[in-house]
Amino acid sequence: MRRRRIPAVAVVAVALVAALVVIELLTNGGGSEPAGRAAPALPREVLTRPRVTLASLRGHPVLVNFWASWCGPCKREAKHLAALSHRLPSGARLIGVDWNDALPGARAFIRHYGWTFPNLRDASGTVGNNFGLSGLPNTFVLDSHGRIKKVLIGPQTVASFEQALRTVE
Repeated sequence: MRRRRIPAVAVVAVALVAALVVIELLTNGGGSEPAGRAAPALPREVLTRPRVTLASLRGHPVLVNFWASWCGPCKREAKHLAALSHRLPSGARLIGVDWNDALPGARAFIRHYGWTFPNLRDASGTVGNNFGLSGLPNTFVLDSHGRIKKVLIGPQTVASFEQALRTVE
């Protein structure tokens, strides 16, 4: 009887997939569920005007999207945010929050993707931590009273953003 050898490439591939699953669970699945609680204050530093605060957003459903210029999945999502910003449902607002990023990279990212919606800067990462950020990109869906109703983890599409907004309108 002949013994079959498992090729080293197959062993490495299985180990890599297992490691990626563990990383995904630790970064995206490990955060506490913040849905239902009041959203914490937004960062004060403005990347693109107008300056927004939670108080100025009251009465509107809001998507608060955390991103960074060094984040690969954020780059995949960026074109969807640009498209969404031009077709937001009536009254809805989109706010970007650059998280733990270098200022030149953040500004270049906004320019590159043609974003025209307000973007704030969380240089220290504190605001993201207060929100319960569990990885990037993360989008917090707020109702018109400023409560977190849903958290979208990972890159989204225009359709998934629109669906999330329908749950709070």
